[in-house]
Amino acid sequence: VQLVESGGGTVQPGGSLRLSCVASGFTWGSSLIHWARQAPGKGLEWVSGIYSDGRTYYTDSMKGRVIISRDNAKNTVYLQMNSLKPEDTAVYYCLSHGKKGQGTQVTVSS
Repeated sequence: VQLVESGGGTVQPGGSLRLSCVASGFTWGSSLIHWARQAPGKGLEWVSGIYSDGRTYYTDSMKGRVIISRDNAKNTVYLQMNSLKPEDTAVYYCLSHGKKGQGTQVTVSS
């Protein structure tokens, strides 16, 4: 299983970013993919998940500000994040089948 995240960066409060996770090494069509994040000095926090049938789930702290989606033709899951706040600063990870990618840093700062 390989999960490769990208799309992080530094944005001002209120800005947007779209994270991508390219996955390989497992049966894509029947997989649940998650996004989680880890802020400095804190534990891993689940953010969102998407089933192969398109059902989506979000943590309350980001509901209404994030949209998770998947492109099955590209084995890719996206996390569109809007109205970002400084407290959203974290390393964002893609997870599936007990594996976690290397993460992508998101920094929200003025």
